[in-house]
Amino acid sequence: MGIQNDIVKFNVGGRIFQTTATTLANADRDSFFGALFADNWDLKQPINGREFFIDRNPDCFAVLLDLLRTGDLYIPSNVPERLLYKEAMFYGLIGHVRSAKRGPFDGNRLKLSKSVTGRAPGDGTAIRAGPDGGCCVAHGSMVHVFDWMLEEHPPLNLDYQRVNDIGWVNAESVLISACERLGRGDSGMGLFCSYTGDLRYKFNVVHDNQIKSYTAGALCFSPDYKIFASCKGRSNEYGIGVWDQVTGKQIDFFYETPGWSLGEADKLQWLNGTTCLLVATLFPRKDNCYISLLDFRQKSTVWSWSDFGAPLTVDEKRARDAIAMEDCNSVCVVNEYEDLGFIDLRISGRSVRWSSRSRLMNGKMPDEPCYPKLALHNGQLFSSMNDSISVFCGPDWVLTSRLRRSYGGSICDFSIGGDRLFALHSEANVFDIWETPPTPVI
Repeated sequence: MGIQNDIVKFNVGGRIFQTTATTLANADRDSFFGALFADNWDLKQPINGREFFIDRNPDCFAVLLDLLRTGDLYIPSNVPERLLYKEAMFYGLIGHVRSAKRGPFDGNRLKLSKSVTGRAPGDGTAIRAGPDGGCCVAHGSMVHVFDWMLEEHPPLNLDYQRVNDIGWVNAESVLISACERLGRGDSGMGLFCSYTGDLRYKFNVVHDNQIKSYTAGALCFSPDYKIFASCKGRSNEYGIGVWDQVTGKQIDFFYETPGWSLGEADKLQWLNGTTCLLVATLFPRKDNCYISLLDFRQKSTVWSWSDFGAPLTVDEKRARDAIAMEDCNSVCVVNEYEDLGFIDLRISGRSVRWSSRSRLMNGKMPDEPCYPKLALHNGQLFSSMNDSISVFCGPDWVLTSRLRRSYGGSICDFSIGGDRLFALHSEANVFDIWETPPTPVI
């Protein structure tokens, strides 16, 4: 990089700061300071002797300038942390602040950072991590949105219908799927601004050139800006709908075949390697479990598995959640005893290879257990069970750590994103934030 050692002078709120172009080049390209440089990170023009005036807080500027110099974040007692975050957003350095406050995500090093009490009566039902370290929590018909500073934004709702799933399109947009509003013909999915709570648009299902009312369920997204949602209507609108997330227009619909369940799916997952969609409809939503891979280009099911017709002796092995593991060519499932099972993606109808974890529970089950959930992140497998989350690593998925705190009750949902893990407890209507602490400076 052609970085010059020019001295750069700033007047911030009447206080003078001097630094070098080398230090400023540690900022992101799209930051306030990145605008001073050309594409090759040379200063756009000689600025020796010039002084840039910035009408902002000088104490915060001093903290952020030291962050660019050293990579370390030290917040003195006279600087409110929330004010520093707002100043960091102004300069485009919020990513630097986040990286300095916590290290790269590692499930085996996670520490409980904070717990947040729910903002609505009743139990929370779902939690989703945002790409910038914030999250959103569903309570009945309401979705409560928190930024990465855990400051709450205006709540979201779609016609006050029960929320089935939520998803972050990006840091500024949240998608809600909800139940059909009977008698009104309203659609079951809407896109909202995460900052203001404003509804941007609803998503329609069109069948035979007519707009149909429907209930939207599980959600997921693909890298080419497509939205997938399980849908069920009153006639033929059962299956997986596809919309353009930029325009909100329906662009495809995969109708479920007789004897197979797509419209009531519990989980959707886009597989980048195969450009196919995993659809899982699981017990107890249905008496039997159905998992399939859909190829929308060919309008075909390229892989499928079901426990339909399985012997009653394996009833305790019914899958409660599922997740595709492309690197292993398998689908991982979990049952209510936290037994992990693996199904070969290369062979349709292959039986589940179970790996027992039940002994970890010491034979004790709560009176009202929450159904376990699965997540895969950075090559680590996570599984919630009652009031804790287990972390599995390695080719044989060995249990390496557990995340647990002493109160709050069972975990009904958890989500990973923005270098954080969020765990939603059902009994106390509270969610926890787990973070990886930064590596100590020696």
